[in-house]
Amino acid sequence: MTARIPQWLKEMVGKNKAALRTQRALAAQSSLDRRALHSVCVEARCPNRGECFNCGDATFMILGGICTRGCKFCAVTKQTPLPPDENEPEQVAKAVEEWGIAYAVLTSPTRDDLSDGGAEHFARVIGAIYALTPQVKTEPLVPDFCGKKESLEKVLQAGPSVLAHNIETTPALYERVRVGADYKRSLDLLAHSKKVAPHIFTKSGLMLGLGETQDQVKATLQDLRNSGVDLLTIGQYLAPSKEHHPVLRYPEPQEYKMWEEYALSIGFLGAACGPLVRSSYRAGALYKAAVLSRKLSE
Repeated sequence: MTARIPQWLKEMVGKNKAALRTQRALAAQSSLDRRALHSVCVEARCPNRGECFNCGDATFMILGGICTRGCKFCAVTKQTPLPPDENEPEQVAKAVEEWGIAYAVLTSPTRDDLSDGGAEHFARVIGAIYALTPQVKTEPLVPDFCGKKESLEKVLQAGPSVLAHNIETTPALYERVRVGADYKRSLDLLAHSKKVAPHIFTKSGLMLGLGETQDQVKATLQDLRNSGVDLLTIGQYLAPSKEHHPVLRYPEPQEYKMWEEYALSIGFLGAACGPLVRSSYRAGALYKAAVLSRKLSE
């Protein structure tokens, strides 16, 4: 049975929606529109986009706005995608420079139609950003590349500061929630990243409210740590429509605080947990926390 959204969460979402009407947020959206770029903030209907746009931040969705899979939690369109836009790397780099972004997150829909899953395009975008603004840190939030290690290595060779890939939920829910994905394949991708590029932080995230138990969440977090994952995000699942997987529970804010403390206790270098936290929320700050934690441990 679908849970009713609590009033406190409605108020949090409403506050962020109001932030979309500020001058700075409108300018950010205008820049995306002018360069014909996609943002996961818009495509996935992220509840934080007002806050982030108002700060001049955004997560760029490269490789178009159409996905080749049909996950039951995601709002991104599922159809036949277009070929990669050859001008996109330059346009993203110019937008990063125009906004004065110091930390750029790049994600994409899953592109199983491409032989490398879009890895070469990720690398080209990262390279274009470094060519124009070499001081900028980058964080590619990648799909699973169908388990192709050579695709992952293409992205790592571009030199990102963080390699992110979301586990999304516990293994017991994969068949219902993550159509076409594989829990072990995602863990293997994260572990391989740490193996071949140990200096690059790894990051993953999952959602609450899909039907998971606390024991399942704990086991998933331990699996991530065993795969060498450094950074973690946990947030509330919000169903994009009635056709998507229903929200079965709305944890109170104190539960997210508990998960953040637990994550740090088992060895994560940084964790951002909260009802409206998403994969790229405060990504730059989480990266800085990891850098500090690593220095303190040396």
